[in-house]
Parts: sequence; structure tokens; C-alpha cells
Amino acid sequence: MSLDVYLTAKEPITKRSTGVFVRVDGKTKELSPDEVLDRWPEAKVVYVEVTKDEVFTANITHNLGEMAREVDMQLYEALWLPEEKGWSKACDIIHILETGLKRLVGDRQYYEQFNPKNGWGSYDNLVSFITEYLNACKQYPNAEISVCG
Repeated sequence: MSLDVYLTAKEPITKRSTGVFVRVDGKTKELSPDEVLDRWPEAKVVYVEVTKDEVFTANITHNLGEMAREVDMQLYEALWLPEEKGWSKACDIIHILETGLKRLVGDRQYYEQFNPKNGWGSYDNLVSFITEYLNACKQYPNAEISVCG
């Protein structure tokens, strides 16, 4: 199971996409053209133009919830339960993500003890997830947050 987060803008955006997604370390990732060719050297990589109102989407394994809670309950709530806290726009959680990320990065050794025993997810995955999510929130502060999973 994974936590899926989405940021949706009022105005659709158009972006280029390879349309090739893989699951890596408990998270779904779109491959760049070079990454596609590394995996499948004979592939013909074509970008497609995609227009949608979803400006950011990411997911992470639920196995990292314990680590997020250990960082700060507010960080956990911003990631897993924003609607329950009344946080509906990206700008509502920017400060929480910044503070949580700073704590997480500031004490790597401590937080690594919460790496899932089953190997699905890691400290690095959570840092990367929060960093990407924070950057998207800053880029689209008025986007609506939705989560599922």
C-alpha cells in the first residue's frame, strides 16, 4: 500500500512526458528518456504532451509513516491527513514540510533506525519525497491538496 498525494491547479498545465513509470524503492517514478534507454536500449522514446490540472503527484510507502510521526506528528498529518487538519491548499503545509525536512536531515542517524524492516522504503525515500512535495507546494501554492491510500 502507498500514500498517494496530488496537487491540483485551477488552470490545467501542459507538460512533456515519456509516459513510462516504474516502481523503485517503494515509490512510483516516471523515467526520463535516458533512463528508458538504459533499461531498454532498443526502445524508441517519444515524448507526449499531456495537459491536465494535476500539477504534481507522488506516492510513498505507508511503511514510512512511523518515521514521519517520529519526526513530528504535524509532519505526519500534513502528509497523510491534511484534510482532517483543514489544510486544503499547498501553501497551508509549506512551513510544516520545511520544518519536518530540516529535522529529518538534521539527524539522519537517529531517523534511519525507523527504516522499515521489510526493506520497503527508507530514510532517503522519505527525504526525497518531502523535498519533491515541498518544491511542488512552493511552485503551486494555490493548488488543492488531495491524498489517498
